[in-house]
Amino acid sequence: MEAELVQRQGVPFTTIPAAGVHGVGLSALPGNVIKLTRGVLASRRVLREFQPDVLLFTGGYVAAPMAVAGRKIPALVYTPDIEPGMALKFLARFASTIAVTTEDSRGYFSAGSRVEVTGYPTRPDLSRHSRTEARASLNLAADLPVLLVTGGSKGARSINRAVAANLNELLKVAQVLHLTGNLDWPEIQAFQATLPPELSSRYHAHPYLHDMGAALASADLVLSRAGASVLGEYPLFGLPAVLVPYPYAWRYQKVNADYLVERGAARLITDEQLPAQLAPAITELFAQPEILDNMRAAMKSLARPDASQRLAGLVRELAERSPRKGIAR
Repeated sequence: MEAELVQRQGVPFTTIPAAGVHGVGLSALPGNVIKLTRGVLASRRVLREFQPDVLLFTGGYVAAPMAVAGRKIPALVYTPDIEPGMALKFLARFASTIAVTTEDSRGYFSAGSRVEVTGYPTRPDLSRHSRTEARASLNLAADLPVLLVTGGSKGARSINRAVAANLNELLKVAQVLHLTGNLDWPEIQAFQATLPPELSSRYHAHPYLHDMGAALASADLVLSRAGASVLGEYPLFGLPAVLVPYPYAWRYQKVNADYLVERGAARLITDEQLPAQLAPAITELFAQPEILDNMRAAMKSLARPDASQRLAGLVRELAERSPRKGIAR
């Protein structure tokens, strides 16, 4: 998926071998270590060809071989989630500077590290739509509230099925713009075909939208997982959220969700409670506009629209200090 998205932007994309070593079985560990070793060798070839002045990492085990191979090159490590994963903690050892989304992340790094709070970077074109334009582009009615449901780029099965089970109640209070992911799309299509016309006209399902900005701009409330993007994209739009942290990825999403809940910008429902609590929670929020207004203001107050510029500034600063001393290749 990353290859396709990067190539759509016209950016060269190169892969290297990599594999995780934390939490894998003993039978898989030797093979994964071999992959990481091959990844270091492949990274050295990339570095010789590209001759970078600075390296930028955002985590994941795939970055480890490049960090090892490029350990003499100035590096910026960006931590999208509030709590860094093990790979990011490893990468931080090679970092000249660590950038974080919120102030709360500082405590996860050693006192001697240079940590800069930048916010979560968002694309400039994400906010190019007005609400009216966004709703028109998605065939949404201009005069009805919109609930956006998204499970991330690959979808979220438990969210998709909970929405389907509660859809009749949800459609009584809002239009539903449902981004299902490709995996569950056939199941949702089959379900959509069973809806009566008066309900199907208010239900707008898509496997994926490349123009995520239009979806965010059109919404009054969003139901989603709590990956790192919720810390940047929802504040940018002042979009209140009902968050359902993914329960099988350590606690990163729970920490992100708690951060927004504690600031009055979101509500949290656990994955196992979602089928029973979804409809009552959404109905309550749409029935009390003043609560949504307060959540909207709280979410908007967390926006850092200059985050990408701040990150770019840190990259340029490191490039200026690079032994190669060349910024724009």
